[in-house]
Amino acid sequence: MTMHIMIRIEHIAMWVDDIDLVCQFYARYFSAGVGKRYQNEAKGFTSQFLMFSSGARIEVMSTTTLSPVKHDAGAHRMGLTHFAVSLGSEQAVNSLVSELKQAGVPVIDGPRRTGDGYYEAVILDPEGNRVELMA
Repeated sequence: MTMHIMIRIEHIAMWVDDIDLVCQFYARYFSAGVGKRYQNEAKGFTSQFLMFSSGARIEVMSTTTLSPVKHDAGAHRMGLTHFAVSLGSEQAVNSLVSELKQAGVPVIDGPRRTGDGYYEAVILDPEGNRVELMA
């Protein structure tokens, strides 16, 4: 008998240089809740969770003992290259993109309708990670 289980992504994690800046960005523009900071001095590790109303979470991490590979802002790279955030409507995408542009946040594509039917825009967060805003 095959057991059926429900799979969902619990969280994604990303190394950053400035945890506070990233947390402030996602709290301000995406209404993320910011969890309590965790620090392990012995391992040189600090993290903080961003929590969204849907249950999705992002773990924002920094390290003083490892050397994560840095990529150019917005780089298309092997592995995780972007994550998408559904805003619920084209109007919500347009509104947030307008607000982000006014704040000087890089909008690198869109808003536009894609060949596969999505309405989306791509922005860069403060650490240069690609975030797809979609309806």
